[in-house]
Amino acid sequence: MENTLLVGLSRQMMLERQMDVVANNVANVNTNGFKADRSLFEEYLSPGAHEDNFVGRDRRVSFVQDRATFHDFSGGPTEQTKNPLDVAIDGKAFLVVQTPGGERYTRDGGLQINPQGQLVTATGNPVLGTGGPITFQQTDHDISISNDGTITVIEGTNNAADSIRGKLKLVSFAQAQKLLKDGSNLYAAGEGGAAQPDPNARVRQGFIEKSNVSAVTEMSRMVEVSRAYTQMATLLQQQSDLQKSAIENLADVPA
Repeated sequence: MENTLLVGLSRQMMLERQMDVVANNVANVNTNGFKADRSLFEEYLSPGAHEDNFVGRDRRVSFVQDRATFHDFSGGPTEQTKNPLDVAIDGKAFLVVQTPGGERYTRDGGLQINPQGQLVTATGNPVLGTGGPITFQQTDHDISISNDGTITVIEGTNNAADSIRGKLKLVSFAQAQKLLKDGSNLYAAGEGGAAQPDPNARVRQGFIEKSNVSAVTEMSRMVEVSRAYTQMATLLQQQSDLQKSAIENLADVPA
């Protein structure tokens, strides 16, 4: 296969991967705490000509290579819900949740209380405090979450004193880009190193962080990728037609 077709194929493979990333971002535009992914590409130079009469740059063919995707951890817009169980995190920290696969991490602060009285995420995973799962009693009311994550309640009907139910475990990572998305808006540590307590993290009760995906930007990217793929397909078809025409003409030997 000629270099033109190889270069075009590498470009189409890159665009297909980019479309997957953009489509996933668009699908999560309304997912609380979601962090968008971005594509990272680089030029790959491959030797293409090997005869001695090809010198300098004529020996190298430039391909596009899908190097990696990376997480965009920029903060999303916050929305006031006035729900006492909703929290938005200021800073780079994550909430810690317990799953069947072990500890996972999320920025989704839309929390709930399950029938057993545990503080859980929207998908039902227990939210961990510094001392383990956070559990409420049936008589608890007037839940308050301070900016350092301490959860207090008014217990019973006659007790005016606050009772502490726990403190949200807020952690961060030295190499957050190495976190692995694990589904359900959760991250696994992967090779990102051990989670470290983040004393600088602050939470805001009654607010929730929305997705940092810009719907307009991502839809524009989707259109751009789609058009680029179509243009490349047209170019490859023209190259194929050119080869076919050349073969037919060269094979037409005069009698």
